[in-house]
Amino acid sequence: MKFGPVPVERAAGCVLAHSLRLPECVLKKGRVLSADDVIVLHAAGVQQVVVVQLHTDDVPEDQAAAQLAEALCGEQARCTTATTGRANLLATAPGLVLLDAARIHAINAVHESLTVATLPAFEPVVTGQMLATIKVIPYAVPRLALAQVLQLAQGDVPAVRIAAFVPLRVGLVLTRLADTRESVLDKMRTAVVQRLQPLQAQLQVECTVDHDEQAVAAALRQMTAAGDVDVVLVSGIAATVDRADVVPAGLVAAGGQVLHAGMPVDPGNLLVLGSLPAAGGLCPVVGLPTCARSPKLNGFDFVLRRLAARLPVTGRDIMQMGVGGLLTEIETRPMPRNTQ
Repeated sequence: MKFGPVPVERAAGCVLAHSLRLPECVLKKGRVLSADDVIVLHAAGVQQVVVVQLHTDDVPEDQAAAQLAEALCGEQARCTTATTGRANLLATAPGLVLLDAARIHAINAVHESLTVATLPAFEPVVTGQMLATIKVIPYAVPRLALAQVLQLAQGDVPAVRIAAFVPLRVGLVLTRLADTRESVLDKMRTAVVQRLQPLQAQLQVECTVDHDEQAVAAALRQMTAAGDVDVVLVSGIAATVDRADVVPAGLVAAGGQVLHAGMPVDPGNLLVLGSLPAAGGLCPVVGLPTCARSPKLNGFDFVLRRLAARLPVTGRDIMQMGVGGLLTEIETRPMPRNTQ
């Protein structure tokens, strides 16, 4: 590809590098100049224009962008028509963004002319939302560079895809002490329902029990026995600070297991992840951090979104949430993290 000014009489067949406003019309950048365009330019008194001259080893920008977009596009996503060297990937269903970050990094490292920008991994999206944009910087890319990028884009699964939300039936166990105000329980209940709605999840059943290990165990057994829920959330009135505390101990007493206690996300550190045998198999159980009473983003959202997309959540998954896990502070927090 050759970029630079040429006399107007030699411009036919070249790509116009910059838009030109003429008395009779506007010639937009990226236009392949025709013989008629040259006549118009001459009539307007233009002596030379800045153009791009493509070589046989160049691939035009729209063609390159379209090919790369197609190679990256996976489940529940679609490609837009490439124009001005750009093609986008859009979600076709609400869900979570799944990425192969290593492939995206490798593609962006091949050649400066080819770029891919994506949303963060596990970002929730709605139908029609942009997941990624593929932009060719100049008006063409070297054919060898494009071939290398397309090769890197290959994999067992597409590099950009959506895990769609699937209707999720949720059970909620709330615990209380003798002096617990009903407004505190209502606040948690409301916050949970608000979180479920955009995830195609529904609060199927709930109960309130004493903040006691055996009471929690009985509620969990009853809630999972019929197989009417896909996940159970347990909101302890007091924060869980140890595996032997009420909520995780109640889970174990019910016949379940604690998979992970705590998470490197703040607010949300005091989350508990476990599972309990149920009629339909293992049922995930999440002990909620008390910060979940606030509608603000916290670590519980990271876990709930994955469960709503039917993605497995393990202790290792939680331990890898630390990068990007420092979230906006909740003003009503009893013990703010800023100790200065």
